[in-house]
Amino acid sequence: MKTSLLRDAIRTSLLAGATLAVSLPAFAQDAPEAAAATTLDRIEVTGSRIRQVDMETAQPVLTISRADIEGQGFRTVSDILQNMTAAGSPAISRSESLASGEAVGGQYIDLRNLGANRTLVLVNGKRLGITTDGLQDVASIPSVMVDRIEILKDGASSIYGSDAMAGVVNIITRKNFDGAEANAYYGQFGEGDGAKESYDFIMGMSGERGSLTLAAEYHKEDGVWARDRWFSRDSYPGFPQYSLSPVGKWGNYNANSGLIERNPDGSPVLNADGKTTPLPADWRAPNRGGNALGSDAFHPQTADDMSNAAQQMHVLTPLERRSLYVNGQYDLTDNVRFSTDIGYNNRVANSQIAGYPVQSTAIRAPMAADSYFNPLDDGRAVDWRRRGWENPRTTESELTTWRFTAGLDGAFEIGDRYFDWDAGYLYNKNELSKISNGNFYIPNVRNAVGSSFLDETTGNVVCGTPGNVIAGCTPWNPFAGFGTGGVANSLDDQAVRDYLFKQEHALGETETTSYFANLAGSIMTLPAGDLGFAVGYEYRKEQGGYTPDAISQSGNSTNLAAGPTYGEYDVDEFYVELNIPVLADMAFAQELSFNLASRYSDFSTFGDTTNNKFGVKWRPINDLLVRGTWAEGFRAPTISDLYGGGSQTFTTGFRDPCDSEYGTAAGSQRCLQDVAANYRQLQQGFIPTEGPAAQTPVPFTSGSNPNLSPETAESKTIGVVYSPSWVEGLSLTLDWWNITIENTLVSDSPNQMLSDCYISLIESRCSGFSRDPVTGIVNDLTYGLRNAGYQETEGFDFDVSYRVQTGFGNIGATWQNTYVSKNNLKTTNEATTPESVYVGFGGNFRLRSNLNMNWENGPFSANWGMRYYSSMKEECYFDSICNIPDYAAPDTQGQNVPMNETGSNTFHDVQFAVKTPWNATVAVGANNVFNHYAAPAFDQPNSNFAYYGGFDLGRFVFMKYQQRF
Repeated sequence: MKTSLLRDAIRTSLLAGATLAVSLPAFAQDAPEAAAATTLDRIEVTGSRIRQVDMETAQPVLTISRADIEGQGFRTVSDILQNMTAAGSPAISRSESLASGEAVGGQYIDLRNLGANRTLVLVNGKRLGITTDGLQDVASIPSVMVDRIEILKDGASSIYGSDAMAGVVNIITRKNFDGAEANAYYGQFGEGDGAKESYDFIMGMSGERGSLTLAAEYHKEDGVWARDRWFSRDSYPGFPQYSLSPVGKWGNYNANSGLIERNPDGSPVLNADGKTTPLPADWRAPNRGGNALGSDAFHPQTADDMSNAAQQMHVLTPLERRSLYVNGQYDLTDNVRFSTDIGYNNRVANSQIAGYPVQSTAIRAPMAADSYFNPLDDGRAVDWRRRGWENPRTTESELTTWRFTAGLDGAFEIGDRYFDWDAGYLYNKNELSKISNGNFYIPNVRNAVGSSFLDETTGNVVCGTPGNVIAGCTPWNPFAGFGTGGVANSLDDQAVRDYLFKQEHALGETETTSYFANLAGSIMTLPAGDLGFAVGYEYRKEQGGYTPDAISQSGNSTNLAAGPTYGEYDVDEFYVELNIPVLADMAFAQELSFNLASRYSDFSTFGDTTNNKFGVKWRPINDLLVRGTWAEGFRAPTISDLYGGGSQTFTTGFRDPCDSEYGTAAGSQRCLQDVAANYRQLQQGFIPTEGPAAQTPVPFTSGSNPNLSPETAESKTIGVVYSPSWVEGLSLTLDWWNITIENTLVSDSPNQMLSDCYISLIESRCSGFSRDPVTGIVNDLTYGLRNAGYQETEGFDFDVSYRVQTGFGNIGATWQNTYVSKNNLKTTNEATTPESVYVGFGGNFRLRSNLNMNWENGPFSANWGMRYYSSMKEECYFDSICNIPDYAAPDTQGQNVPMNETGSNTFHDVQFAVKTPWNATVAVGANNVFNHYAAPAFDQPNSNFAYYGGFDLGRFVFMKYQQRF
């Protein structure tokens, strides 16, 4: 009967909302019922391996219960976590349709805005699998299987090892489930798009010796097109003239190709370096409805000949997911239990961006002088441009995840002391397949616009020259299409498309293998209570790789070139934890206890590290708890950090501080060392930018570093929890926190490198790029990771919860707030380098606040939520939208950098539910019920559009149906 008592105790604690990490083991020995009950009351709280009676620990832990999950309109685990006030901006939002790599399509949680790979995610206290970048996809767990989510808002490397710097998210699944439950969910935006549908069920049974719980889920989210939202249909909302790309869908050529400036006597004009000067470009576009042959069929390019790439892009990318999760527990004996978790998840994420803007100068493919389609007849090769509008770029990313854990746990007694133990195995595997379409195969483009002639016998245009035909080649006229020119030899010609575009395949795989053993119990009884301990060992191996298509690796595709990634490492770890009660049941010391922990980690890559933690819990009176922690932490370099292949990207939003028209350091002494006073930044099409930021016309390269060492961290918290006995149901919590990360793995950005060089005047940063000697543009820039500088963030969490029973129902309210007073980053070790201030910029909100109110009366319930985000600042893009023109701060080095501050935003959510007589619940509601939109954010924070990637895209209306059996 002991196992039955144990199961009942666990079930009772879950219903009471206890903060549990793993289920309790069965007991072997017969003992008095009172003694058994006392032991059963001891539970394990996330952040500690020692089971204890009190659910309040020295560390701040937030619990999201099953009822909390069902009381809101956010369906996935990632959406639920992303709306916590302590959550940072999404690592890869689904508004970043230009993002590439193996992690795209996943959903990752970032606590404290320190980066998603500095937040550790656990499932039932065990690590979730990672990508080679160290990211953990929280959406791989079906939401129907989630019992609750515990968020430790403190560093915990001494307990869990690497990555637990900003905090720990522990997803605890449902166990011992009796019966069955089915759910259906459907919703869409008020504009009629972005539909989300989810269908799931859970069923289980439990008996005296074990239980089996199974859950399955199908989840699908449709995309939203950028053209269907006011903030994304143009690059700069309100300024559509800057949204057009000169690389248009009709194509164009430079009539001055190969021509140089000449003096009146015909001699060439030479510049200061003694070189000839090309004539300014004269771009000509084909006449609509013409034959696109000969110069008479073209006219000077105008805005009508340009294209808006947003018309073919997703502002919210679609995805589809299928999940299965099984939990089983079986008591092998009265004192040994076997438990296992088996998970399967298949995720398919799609994205579409505009057809590739191919430019002959960028791929070294001028149209040959003897091409049949050359508009000129004077023997000159011509530079040309064409966007592949007929064949947009698409990516399908499919990730299959397998997860298996198995373990034994139990308890034994020595004297009158109980000891708990567990040992087990974890295996997690991610298999990735990516299929990309819409990129030009450069060797074939060169052939297709090279020499060609009209074969009089067949009437077809043929590649090569008479007598020297290029076998297998299909000629291409980049100026034909959309009713201009013939269908044959245009991108409407399937033969041309088959020749110019090749499907690309990329494969990735990561594996996590772990063995672990833990022992916890009581060493001795002190006057104030039991001296608790926990010790344990863990072995973990991470291995994985990502292999782009061979075409992409070769650089023969307009797809961003990237090299393969592969590596592995393993780690042996030992830890010890002590919970020391000092005082109890005394005046001004109802409780005083200390918690000590230390973990030793030996990595195969960089060596060993030891991280310690100290916590104190003081309860001067029963109503008041004072707590504090100090902890060391670390993050080991990931496989991608150490062994990643280099990859290229055309950087969007690139700003050159030396640009003579928009640059913030234009004309400065440092700029004039590198560029002329009238220097202009060039954008796609190699034309001067028409705004302060633009996409680069040449790709920049990012890469890895095999010599990286781990980041180290120090975190501190001090907090109070006040639950006044004179106000039943009221609890107030205030926590101060500070996290400092040193030896940071700094991910450079091109904008930051140029800002450091020309604004902050850090000369060492100027060596990472070079400029074209003729145009002056940055034509070669490599950035990657390095150990340098530090990051420090600090703030306060203030939470209030209240629940009261009234004559017209139960009323509850929770108010959660995160105020960030500091988030500063220093990217070098130079003493004179100023810190970069993040708070209030680019998705780093100073204040996030959530107020949730609920009411329940019999079968009826209602929930109302408010999500508040404070204002953000960004550099001014337009004089008419610039409300802090004289902004200056220490990191601007005395220069005025005009800023614009957008207002704060509040989103309101509502849900109404009713329980039916046939044991079902029907709910309807709306997220962002007032259809609120934020102001444009031209810096494109966490997005590829002028809108913060974490905000709602409009009103989202939903319906839920739950049937219990």
